[in-house]
Amino acid sequence: MAAEQQTSSDYIGHHLTNWTYGYLPDHGWQVAHTAEEASKMGFKAIHLDSMLWSIGLGLIFCGLFWMVGKKATSGVPGKLQSAVEMVVEFVDNNVRDSYSGTSKLVAPLALTVFVWIFLMNLMDLIPIDFIPALAGQIGAAMGHDPHHVFMKIVPTTDPNVTLGMSFSVFALIIFYSIKEKGLGGFVGELTLHPFSAKNPIAKILLIPINFILEFVTLIAKPISLGLRLFGNMYAGELIFVLIALMPFWIQWVLSVPWAIFHILIITLQAFVFMMLTIVYLSLASMSEH
Repeated sequence: MAAEQQTSSDYIGHHLTNWTYGYLPDHGWQVAHTAEEASKMGFKAIHLDSMLWSIGLGLIFCGLFWMVGKKATSGVPGKLQSAVEMVVEFVDNNVRDSYSGTSKLVAPLALTVFVWIFLMNLMDLIPIDFIPALAGQIGAAMGHDPHHVFMKIVPTTDPNVTLGMSFSVFALIIFYSIKEKGLGGFVGELTLHPFSAKNPIAKILLIPINFILEFVTLIAKPISLGLRLFGNMYAGELIFVLIALMPFWIQWVLSVPWAIFHILIITLQAFVFMMLTIVYLSLASMSEH
């Protein structure tokens, strides 16, 4: 629970503030001690907790699947191997059903996206105060004010993480569009659709209109992909924080059902991000037009 000297607003703000390192005017490069300092750092900052947990969970995912793949047997599989094979088969079936291209990258990418996002979302089920309180105790042992030690453990509640992943997918969309259609075909797709005309002058006049419409549609894909994941996970995290402010007996009444329901949310959000990635890359790979 929140410390007695903290108000509800302080408690919520503390749990929703990232451990930030950046450039603070008049003070140089340092770790932010308050949410106000983190805000002043602007774009000259990095969220250390988001990087720590996202990279750490990515390494766990890679290590776990590598270990299972290395020890896989053709006989009766163990529980872990069965679980991994079930996930791989599930992702592979979705790729086969939704992707119309021939790239061998899409299936491994879809598997990475699904498992990595699921693991990051799964951190939301850890008790809200456990790791931040532990980080505060470590900070206090090092001589820091525990109220100035921040630790957000759910990377997908950070828009920098979700938009970073979605713009990586966007870069692949551009790459596959140019690869399959050529640079001229890609530019033509942005400027000659949806409105077209046989008259050359009318066609030229329609190019700016087509470009604006198609560019908005194109750029909306990564933005909506990242913000959808961020919004759903941030809202879920905020509800856990609000429940933690309530009396202890009410916390159990509300947090357990919400945690059980949240298992569906964290899985669904990983699945939606994966499926939209597959669909967007499939559309980019189509060259019929």
